[in-house]
Amino acid sequence: MIRSPFLFLLIALFVFSCAEKTSTSINDKDIREKAFQFREKGIAQLQEKNFNSAFYSFNKSKISYEKIKDSANIVFNLIQMASIQQINGDYYGSKETLTEALAYIKRKDIYSASINNFFGIADKELSLYDDAISYYKEAIKDCTDSISKQPPLNNIAVVYIQQKNYNKAISILKSILNKKDLDSILSSKTKSRVLDNLGFAYFKIGKPDKGLLLMNESLDLRTRTQDFYGSIESYLHLAEYYSKNDVKKSNEYAKKAYEIATKFNSIDERLRALAFLVSNGSETKYGKKYISLNDSIIKIRNNFKNKFAKIKYDSKKEKDENQKLKLEKAENLLALQKAKYQKIFFIIGISSLFLLLLYLRKFYQNRNRIEKIKTAYSTETRIAKDIHDGLANDVFHAITYTQTQPLTNESNKENLLQKLDDIYSRVRGISRENNDIDTGSNFPNNLKAMLSTYNSNQTNVIINGVEKINWDSVDDLKKIAIQRVLHELMVNMKKHSEAPVVSIKFNTDSNSLLIDYSDNGKGCEKSKIIKNGLQNMEIRILAVKGTITFETEPNKGFKVKITMPK
Repeated sequence: MIRSPFLFLLIALFVFSCAEKTSTSINDKDIREKAFQFREKGIAQLQEKNFNSAFYSFNKSKISYEKIKDSANIVFNLIQMASIQQINGDYYGSKETLTEALAYIKRKDIYSASINNFFGIADKELSLYDDAISYYKEAIKDCTDSISKQPPLNNIAVVYIQQKNYNKAISILKSILNKKDLDSILSSKTKSRVLDNLGFAYFKIGKPDKGLLLMNESLDLRTRTQDFYGSIESYLHLAEYYSKNDVKKSNEYAKKAYEIATKFNSIDERLRALAFLVSNGSETKYGKKYISLNDSIIKIRNNFKNKFAKIKYDSKKEKDENQKLKLEKAENLLALQKAKYQKIFFIIGISSLFLLLLYLRKFYQNRNRIEKIKTAYSTETRIAKDIHDGLANDVFHAITYTQTQPLTNESNKENLLQKLDDIYSRVRGISRENNDIDTGSNFPNNLKAMLSTYNSNQTNVIINGVEKINWDSVDDLKKIAIQRVLHELMVNMKKHSEAPVVSIKFNTDSNSLLIDYSDNGKGCEKSKIIKNGLQNMEIRILAVKGTITFETEPNKGFKVKITMPK
C-alpha cells in the first residue's frame, strides 16, 4: 500500500484553509458548500479506508468545484482520487487522473510537486524507472522548501536501489542525512525511512555490518515513534539480510512483517513477507496463503479499477447529459426569445408600414392642397391680370369715349354699345373660365363650347375626335385636368401665338387617352415655355400620372402632345 507525505500535507493545508473567505454569489455559495461537504466526506472515508466511497465523494466534490471554476480545489480532489487509485494498484488509471489535474495547474507549487511525485510513484510501480526518476526530479524543482524536497529525493534513491544502482542511491541518501539541523528538517518517519534505505543499499554493495547497523537504527527509531507501518519495510529488509545466513531469523522478521501488514491490510507487503517465508523453505501453508492472497488481490484490484472507471464514466455521462439538457434549454430559450423578437419586429414592421401609409396619405394630401393653392393663386393672378390688362382698359376706354364723344350721335351710341357688349362678353368668358367644371354627361359639349369661344375672325379653331372618347370611363380629376390645360393653351395662344389656325385632336388606344394640340402661330424658344406660364400645365398632367411634351421654335408654331392613362 502506498503512503505519500504529500497526501497528508495536502489534506493538512486544506483543513487550515477552510476558513478562507471569498465573495461569491448566493448560488456559488451553495455550490461551494456542497463541494466542501463532499470533500470533507471523502477525506473521512479515505482515513477509514472506504476507498470506493472516498473516490466517489472526491469526484462529486471535483464536479461541483468545476461549476465555480475553483482550480485549487479541483486539483486537490483529483490528487486524492489518484492516490486512491495507486493504493489499489490502478497505476494507469491514476496517471489519467493526474493528467487531468495538470490542466488546472497555474503555477509551480505544492500541487504541481505532488502531482509529479505521484506520477513518479506510478511509473516506479510499473517498472518505468527512468520516467519515475524524471518525475521525481520535476517534483523537487517545484518544491519551495527543504522539507518538501526530501520525500522525492528518497524516492529517487529507492528507484536506484531497484535498478541495483546502489552507489547512486547511497550518495543521495547520505546527502539527506548530512544536512545541517537534520532533526528540524526531517520528520522521524522520513529519517527512519532514509536510514533503512541507506542500510539496505550498503548491504547490497557488500557492506553488511554497516548496513545492519543502519537498518537496526531505523527499526529502533520506528519502534520508539510507533511508526508501525514503516516498521514493515524494516522487517522485510532484515528478512532479506538474514535469508542467506540465518533462515530462522529471516523467517522471524518475515512473520513480523506479515502480521503488521495484515493488521494494516497492506496487501503488497503481506505478499513480500510470504514470498520470503516460501523461499526460506517454510511450511507449505505459507505457499498456499501466497497463492490465495495473490489471486485474491488481482481480482480485488481489477474490481477496484472497474469501479473507479465506472465512477468516472458515470460522472462524465451525467455531466454530458446535464450539458445536453442545458444546451437544449438554452436552445429553447433562444427559440422563444427569437419568436418574441420576431413578434416585436412584426409589430414594429406593421406599425411602421401603417405610419408610413399615414405619412404618405398626409404627404399627398398636403401636396394636393399645395397644388390647389398654387393653382388657385395662379388663377387669381391670371384673373387679376386679365381684368387689369384687358377688362380695365376696355372699361377705361368706354368711360373716356362717353366723355369725349357726343352720345346724341347714333353712330357714337352704336360704338359705345358695341364696346359695352364686348366688355360683357369678356366678363362672361372670365366667369366661365373659372367656374366649377361639370364632369358629368355634358362634359364633352362644355369642353367643345369652351374651345369654340376662341373662334374669331382672326383665328380658326378646329376640334376633332371629342365624340370618339368614352368620357364616362375617364376619371373626373382627369377631365378637370384636360379642360384646365386646354383652356390655358387657348389663352396662351390668344395672348402670344396670334395663330390663324388651331387644331385640337382627341384620340384613344387600349390603354391611353391622347390629345394633340398644334397651331401655326409665332412659336417661341423652348427655354421661354416656363416663363410663359405653361409650367402649370405640366404640373396638372403629372398629377394624374400623364405626360405632356412641348415642341416649338420661333415662327414655326406651337405643338403639344398629351398622354394619360384611362
